[in-house]
Amino acid sequence: MSAPRIPPIQGLLAFETLARVRSVTLAGEELSVTPSAVSHRIRQLESQLGFKLFARSDFSLSVEGAAYLLRVREALSALQQIPGRSAAGAGATRLRVAVTPTFSRQVLLPRLALFRHAYPDIDLILQVTIPLLNVTAEEADIELRFGTGPWPDRESVRLQSDAVCPVCSPDYLNEAGPFDGFDSAECVQRARLIRCPLEPWRTWFTANGITLDEPAGGSQFNDIGLVLDAAVAGFGVALMRLQLGAAWLDSGRLVRLSQRSVASPHHYFLCWKAGALDRWECAAFVEWLKQSL
Repeated sequence: MSAPRIPPIQGLLAFETLARVRSVTLAGEELSVTPSAVSHRIRQLESQLGFKLFARSDFSLSVEGAAYLLRVREALSALQQIPGRSAAGAGATRLRVAVTPTFSRQVLLPRLALFRHAYPDIDLILQVTIPLLNVTAEEADIELRFGTGPWPDRESVRLQSDAVCPVCSPDYLNEAGPFDGFDSAECVQRARLIRCPLEPWRTWFTANGITLDEPAGGSQFNDIGLVLDAAVAGFGVALMRLQLGAAWLDSGRLVRLSQRSVASPHHYFLCWKAGALDRWECAAFVEWLKQSL
């Protein structure tokens, strides 16, 4: 039985380039070939693989294409490494990523070992950005932004949406509860509400027909992780993003006060300046994180 035929390197390079720049003209310019040659190489590669790499005419990846792109970039990265020379000795590529605190701890860091394994020649430099204000200490290649988007000064892709639900510690529930779903003004007024500008209470109030104003007093934190830790410490009731706060619920440190959840109007986006994805390391990180989630 013969071994599976390895796709030609020209086809793999055409696929990686076209997936990154999303234009056969730009891909042809980068590869120094004609646009028709790029299209021909993609058709050859798809014929050999037995599936479509792109789902639409705008060169959005198919499900199979997105998974295969990660493998192609891993392989191309490995071919660029010179035997006997460390990544640092070879001049590793630096990638600066600005991330929000709680997202980085709960979502990004647990996955970063996979990125380092896939792209050992990328030195990843993480720095903290302030949510909503989008303030970073240094210029970053890729930014994680939290909000409603889009932003006029950045290109972006929505990375994660979430739903919210009121939570508190078991001790606070025993002290101040029960709250019977936390879906009436009477329940809300009996509780100490922890405030956070990132997730205002009006989202929950509006969904439940509660005609109260946004609370003006009480403890306030500008980080979602601090809000949840304050709830654990008995400060009161917090409005939790359920995916982001899963660890607090799974450990029993916090409990839900309602079986209902309400879609948050705020989302996480990956953002970059126009042209940043022309750099392979930026494109690789964006595609890797999208697939990881």
